[in-house]
Amino acid sequence: MNEKIFISPSKYVQGRDVLDKTGEYIKELGTKAMILADEFVWNMAGNRVAGSLKEASMSVIEVTFEGEASESEIKRIAEKAKAEGADIIVGVGGGKTLDTAKGVRDLIEGAACVIVPTTASTDAPTSALSVIYSENGVFERYSFYNKNPDIIIVDSAIIAGAPPKFLAAGIADALATWVEARSSYEGRGTNMAGGKATIAGQAIAKKCEQVLFDYGLLAYESNKREVVSHALEQVIEANTLLSGLGFESGGLALAHAVHNGFTVLEGDIHHLSHGEKVAFGILTQLTLEAHNQQEINRYIELLSKLSLPVTFKDLHIEGIERDELLKVAKTALQEGESSHNMATVPTAEEVVDAMIAADQYSLTYLEK
Repeated sequence: MNEKIFISPSKYVQGRDVLDKTGEYIKELGTKAMILADEFVWNMAGNRVAGSLKEASMSVIEVTFEGEASESEIKRIAEKAKAEGADIIVGVGGGKTLDTAKGVRDLIEGAACVIVPTTASTDAPTSALSVIYSENGVFERYSFYNKNPDIIIVDSAIIAGAPPKFLAAGIADALATWVEARSSYEGRGTNMAGGKATIAGQAIAKKCEQVLFDYGLLAYESNKREVVSHALEQVIEANTLLSGLGFESGGLALAHAVHNGFTVLEGDIHHLSHGEKVAFGILTQLTLEAHNQQEINRYIELLSKLSLPVTFKDLHIEGIERDELLKVAKTALQEGESSHNMATVPTAEEVVDAMIAADQYSLTYLEK
């Protein structure tokens, strides 16, 4: 396909205490909202969202998300939504809750979708896709939808109150945006919307990276102190909106494919977040593309200052055998993976070599 395609949500709202205005923003979308959140998020934010909707004279159905963005969980909640006659699906929480909400909306004809992230840990909120996992947490596939969420509502005070490790993970996820969009464009790859990248998609991806290098560490420090600073507002937008639009309309490449490959491993790496695994994927891709040491060090420095994984030890796979890394590489290169957007699709052996080299580059840098 040679057509350029750019897609986006209809509305994005960000600011302090906007959670309490949710009803005001979404009341035009329908009358009966199903709110999906896990048990912890219900107490932290879900009840505030429900209260706002009720103040706007909307009916509310409350559902507890059970923890995994799996096919079975999506179907379970969709059946309840259909039975209850919900016409708006509201996802409140982290990436897997939000991906599940989007999957539920896709199964209900005519329903609207509202996304309320409680962390800035991924760029999942704005996109028209979900990452589907098995019930055991192993990556299975991307599920693509015909439209993006209708509204994204991001409360900066909620993000400021979340553990800083979530913001850091989101910065890693967002830092991959331009790294991958650039490679996808050079390789004439296909973006997540099924076409070529637009000028707008590339510009947003590039701006995303600039904001992260300019404000990432300042935002991280603000988050540690639970302060809604200018820097934090900038990075929330970069992590959520710029990264979301940039990856979806710009295209993915090897960094996210390596993340998906890591899901086949056993052990403590399995407990790392999406962004934490993407962090090492960035270094793997930059190494494979033969960027110079000075350029790669820019990323190692930022990622390491954010306490993100830049070595095998950080990933809890120190001493891993080459055969195990080959499993990761082969998964990252399987048919349909974003690694095929690279100008030259690498071999599994080349990906393993890049991973080992990236680990060594980071160790060398950190020893300085």
